[in-house]
Amino acid sequence: MQAVLKNPQITVIRPQGSLNAANALEFERNLTTALTKNSNSFLLVDLEQVESLDSAGLMALVSALKLAQSLGQRFSLCSLSPSIRIIFELTQLDRVFEILESQAVL
Repeated sequence: MQAVLKNPQITVIRPQGSLNAANALEFERNLTTALTKNSNSFLLVDLEQVESLDSAGLMALVSALKLAQSLGQRFSLCSLSPSIRIIFELTQLDRVFEILESQAVL
């Protein structure tokens, strides 16, 4: 479902396919693990390979953002396709999340 890349300061999670009710709980567990078990100060979720996102997938991201904020860690999204970006814009979550164009801006 996803690849996890680490460097001393950044953990990158790359989910693939759909983030929906069928896999949102597992995805949220992976995000929680990355935030709590790694002493990194930055978790980046690269959504380039995500084709669809429903409310359950969105809530997994919101929960992880809240956890990151409570732990004092940076949490960002990058590489959103136009169809995924519109979901964030319609829900006004583009104002809540730090959204980067790509990993290259790091």
